[in-house]
Amino acid sequence: MVKSKNVLKNTVKVLSIISRLIIGLVFTFSGFVKAVDPLGSNYKFIDYFDAFGMPWLNTLALPLAFILSGLEFLIGICLLIGIQNKLAHWGALIFMVIFTPLTLWLALTNPVHDCGCFGDAVILTNWQTFYKNIFILILLIISFVYRNKFKPWVKKPVEWVITVCFAVIITIFSYFNLEHLPVIDFRPYKIGTHIPDKMIIPKGAPADVYEQYFTLRDTVTGKEISVESKVYVKDSSYWGKKSVYKYVSSTDPVLIKQGYVPPIHDFTIESPEGDDITADVLADSGYYFIVVAYDLNKSRTKNQALINSIYEQAVKENNKFICLTSVSTNEISAFKQKNNARYDFYLTDPITLKTIVRSNPGLVLLHKGTILAKWHSNDIPSYSEINQKYMSK
Repeated sequence: MVKSKNVLKNTVKVLSIISRLIIGLVFTFSGFVKAVDPLGSNYKFIDYFDAFGMPWLNTLALPLAFILSGLEFLIGICLLIGIQNKLAHWGALIFMVIFTPLTLWLALTNPVHDCGCFGDAVILTNWQTFYKNIFILILLIISFVYRNKFKPWVKKPVEWVITVCFAVIITIFSYFNLEHLPVIDFRPYKIGTHIPDKMIIPKGAPADVYEQYFTLRDTVTGKEISVESKVYVKDSSYWGKKSVYKYVSSTDPVLIKQGYVPPIHDFTIESPEGDDITADVLADSGYYFIVVAYDLNKSRTKNQALINSIYEQAVKENNKFICLTSVSTNEISAFKQKNNARYDFYLTDPITLKTIVRSNPGLVLLHKGTILAKWHSNDIPSYSEINQKYMSK
C-alpha cells in the first residue's frame, strides 16, 4: 500500500514537472518569436483593435507588443529554469484565463483569421489556437496545483537579479528587431526567395469549397424549400422542363473549407492607371531596386537623400528602380515633390507591403524574381556597397 502511494506520488511529481517544462517552452517560444518581430505584433494588435471597433487604441499597439512578448518570455523562462515559481505560475494562469475564452470567441466569429500567438513562425487557425490553449490550460492546472512542492534552487535576491537580466535582454532584443530587420525572417518574402515559385498552386491541390442554397417555390402547393446548390444542379426535378419548382432567390456562396493557399498569393504591382506589371518585374533579367513604403505619410525620410542617390546611380547602370506603396495618387505626387523622389511609384496591397519588409520605407533588391537582399531604412548601404556585394558576381 505504501509502495503504491509512493509510486502515485512520484508519478504526479514527474507529471507536474513535465507540465511545467512544456508550458515554459510554449511561453518562451511564443514570447521569443514575437520579440523577433515586434512590428508584426504591432500590426496584429491593430487588426484586433479594428475588429473590436476600437481603432482609437492603435497607438498602444507597439507598446503592448513589447509588453506581451516580454511577459510571455519571462514567464516561460522562469518556469523552465525554476525561478519565481509562484509568480510565473500565477502569470501563466492569468494569461490562459484571459486568452482561452478570447480564442474561443475568435474561433466562433473569426474576425481575425490568425490569432498571431506564435507570430509568423507557426500559423494556426483560430480553432487550432483554442485547442492548443485548452491543452496548455490542462497542463497548467496540474503544474499550478503542485507549484508549492517545487523547492527553489537559488535565493530570492538571486532570482530577481536573473529575472531583471532576462527582462533587459528581451527588451533590448525586441528594440533591435524594431530598429533593424528581424534577425529571423519567418515570412514568405525572406532573402533568397524566388517569388514566382512561392506563387504556384501545385497540380491537384485542394480547391476552396463553397456552400450555397437556392430557395424554390412549389407552384402547386405554394410551399418554399431550400436546396443546396450541388443537389440542385444534379437533380433536374428542381429545374427541368417538367419541374413544379420556381426559382425565388439564392444565398451568397459561403466558404466552408479553404483549399491550398500558396505562401505568396497577394503580390501584385499596378501603376496608378491600373496597368499590372507584376509579371514584367518578376521576369526581368536585370536588377530591380524596390523601395517599399506602405504609407508615404508615415514613411521615415531621414535617409531619403541616400535613396535618391541610389536611384540616380542605379538608372545610370541600366538597373530598374521603383517604389511600391498603397496611398492615393495625390499623396504620391506630394511626396515626390517634397522629397525630390524622381523614381516611378506603383501600387500594392498594404498588407503585402508590410509583409515584404518590416520597415517604412524599406529597400529590396530583386534579380530574376529572387530577393537578393532587404534593408531597413536605418541600414540602407551605399550603391557602391550594394553593387560590390550583390551585383558584381
